[in-house]
Amino acid sequence: MIELVVDANVLLAWIRSDGEPLARQATALRDAFRSGSVALLVPPLTAYEVLNVAGRKWRWPPAALGRLADDLQRLGLEPVEPPLSDVARWTGAGLSAYDAAYVAVAERTGTTLVTADDEIVARAPERAHPLARVEELLAGAGPAAAR
Repeated sequence: MIELVVDANVLLAWIRSDGEPLARQATALRDAFRSGSVALLVPPLTAYEVLNVAGRKWRWPPAALGRLADDLQRLGLEPVEPPLSDVARWTGAGLSAYDAAYVAVAERTGTTLVTADDEIVARAPERAHPLARVEELLAGAGPAAAR
């Protein structure tokens, strides 16, 4: 089993794949997670980010947001609290503190962050891997995929 860090963008692509350009890649990662071949690590803020997009951007009603919250809790993601000093260092490198938390979790656990955010990949290429190329990680060909 490999461990990967995923950011909210990846989870959002699972939830709302209609018109999502990376739906195939997100689905492949979701299927690998569901089959047990991949464990997914996230900073604790991930569920808040997903709920924020669903509520504020997609304008989901309260009942749908409640179901989403329940689904996120049952999903089985492994929360990892990143050291605040590492988040600060990555924020100083140009990432938002939220994005920096994902990179810091990947760094702390010695894993790879999968993201659809090109800015994260550009600023942390040694830790971040584009969702567009997730099949490489799933095949064991990507950098630092396994612990």
